[in-house]
Amino acid sequence: MTTSNAEQPAHEGLDGPALRDALFAGKDVQPIRSVDEWAREDIFESVDELHEFRDWVAAERKANLA
Repeated sequence: MTTSNAEQPAHEGLDGPALRDALFAGKDVQPIRSVDEWAREDIFESVDELHEFRDWVAAERKANLA
């Protein structure tokens, strides 16, 4: 049984940056140009939720140092 080129992914045989670029091109992904693009005021519902998240991140970092 043979398959046509149309059935095979365009990124087959690619590796590293070439594979990354091919995958991104297939999804029309754009690079993040600034962290301001991610800035949102409504991510955390309260200051307590923000502090809980910060504490969790700090604990995870400490736990994964070993």
